[in-house]
Formats: sequence, C-alpha cells, structure tokens
Amino acid sequence: MAGDLTVSIDGMGGDAGPGVVMAALSRAILRHPNVHFLVHGDEAVLRPLLARRPKLNGKVEICHAPERVRMEDKPSQVLRRGRNTSMWGAIDSVAKGKAQVIVSAGNTGALMAMAMFQLRTIEGIDRPAIAALWPTKRGQTVVLDVGANVDSDAEQLVDFAVMGEAFARAILGLERPSVGLLNVGEEEQKGNEQVRKAAQILRSVNLPMEFSGFVEGDDIAEGTVDVVVTDGFTGNVALKTAEGTAKLIIYYLRTALRRTLLSRLGAVLASGAFRILRHRLDPRSANGGIFLGLNGVVVKSHGGTDALGFASALDMAIDMARADVIPKIVADRAVVTAPLQPPSSEPDGTGAVAS
Repeated sequence: MAGDLTVSIDGMGGDAGPGVVMAALSRAILRHPNVHFLVHGDEAVLRPLLARRPKLNGKVEICHAPERVRMEDKPSQVLRRGRNTSMWGAIDSVAKGKAQVIVSAGNTGALMAMAMFQLRTIEGIDRPAIAALWPTKRGQTVVLDVGANVDSDAEQLVDFAVMGEAFARAILGLERPSVGLLNVGEEEQKGNEQVRKAAQILRSVNLPMEFSGFVEGDDIAEGTVDVVVTDGFTGNVALKTAEGTAKLIIYYLRTALRRTLLSRLGAVLASGAFRILRHRLDPRSANGGIFLGLNGVVVKSHGGTDALGFASALDMAIDMARADVIPKIVADRAVVTAPLQPPSSEPDGTGAVAS
C-alpha cells in the first residue's frame, strides 16, 4: 500500500473491539490523509464494518486473523498458542517491515510478551517500559514506567530515564528535558537503595537532559519536571489514582451543579469553562501507553476506551513513528553504558596496560 506511513492495528482488541476501531479510523484519516492502516482480525466481522464507511476505501487493508487474545488470557499461554490471533498479526507486520507502528487495545501483558518475543529489546535494554503523557499545569509530562515492571533495579531506572528523555525530545520537542526520579522526598538520603543508586548514575553521565534529582507525587501534576521516572508498580498506582481522582472531581462538580435551580443556571452560564475542564480531565485525550525499549513502536490503548480515545492512541502512534525515537534511545543508551564499563586490562600495543 502506498503512503508515507503504515500503521498496524489489532482490530479485535479491547472491550468494544472492531466497532470502536473502525469509528476511530474514520476520525484518524481526516487528520492523517497520507497514512494507511492494516487492520488484523476476523475478516467476516471486519469487512461489513469497513463497508459501512466508504471514506475508508483505499486507506484500510484487512488482514485476516481467525482468533483473538482475550483479556483474561495469560501471556505465557498466548505465546504458545496465539500465532493466529489479531494481536500476533499486528506485531508481525512491524517485525517484517510491512508497517512502522502497532496499536492495540488488547491484553497488556500479552501485548508486552508478544512484542518482546517478536521485536526484541534494544541492545543493552533489559526491560521495556510503558510511558504515558500526563496532563500538568505546565502542559504535559512523560511518566514511566506505568505498568510493565513491578520491580526495577537501579540500572533499569536509568534505562527508563534514557528512554523518557529521548521520548520527550522527539515528541514534546524539548532540546534538554528535565528528568526526575519519583521518591518519597527530595532529600538525597530518602528512598530505597535502587533509587539512590540510579540518581548517582544519572548525575555522572552526560545526556541531553537536565537531571533534577528526586521529585514527589505532587510534582507530577505541577509539571515540576518534563520526565518522571519510577518503577511500574508505583507508576501504575499513581496513574490509576489520578484517573480516579479526575472522575471524582467531575462527579462532585456535576452533583453540585444540579442541586438547585440557581446552581443549574450557573452551570448554563459557565458551560464553556466546564467544557474546557472536562476536556482537560478526559483521559481519552491522552489515551495511549507507549512501549519504549523495543525494536519497534508499540502503542497500547486503554481497553475500555471509545472511538475518540482510540483515535488519540492512533495519533500518538503516528507521531512516534515519524519522530524516529528508537535511534535516539540507542545513541543515548551508549552514552550511559560507556562510564559503566570497567577499564580495559588488555595491552595497548606498547606493553603497557590501559588505565
């Protein structure tokens, strides 16, 4: 298929599945007319949905996959028996160079396992991380990891910092993004050994970023730094807490505005401001977790999102593919690795030993 970019999509993933995918594609082609899409899934299900949207003609190619990965499937089972699934096919298209980026709303664990198996990690990267764009007072902050790794050692946290700053430079257009390690306090003696060790390493390397030391939970919403680095357990809890808090604020606000006739009148008068607030708190506008550290671009959409949310994930995927993030991560990872290598004990050709 001709075009400047091809996106590979797991058409059967997510709670709502193909209907949401096709509706999202109708939105996406308006913003990205030169992008083509490979939609993997059951052709008997996808073909009628595509036929109802004639403006997708010539933009979407269906790749038949008779099976799907269910939300309850275990990653180990999917790796053994999932090669006929839409998720496997979507990743395989990128692995074989038929597409540049993958988007799926399916099982996160299965998607990570399949992507690692088919795409492999970037050399030197131990574990990929999931990055999310977080709305803040200053704009947006990159937070990672938000769910791929429950535990992370110091070297992995350093890798996350490298991936995060490369992502911020590529996607947010920041020349030297500020990076902070999420901790229980800003003091150097705070936190566990792995966090303190990661901070020590990051202070010693020359990367295209400004390392700001430790940041706390309230610094995320403040936008104190451009990139917040943490382990996947902490990051996922923070993400879900923030999403829940946003929903609670909207619920309280809606309840309060419906209490009296006067409050309802006030709501009408302030409807424009409330629309802006609702948009800023809407997780669909920043939908899409990015798997960083793989030899390929993978974007994970929220499984319960609608067409607007999935279209946002497609926007992120297209931006990622065009920004060429992976070479930036490779180059910056090499900068980190060099100081960590022990001095060579090989003769230098003059009989002396290099020091």
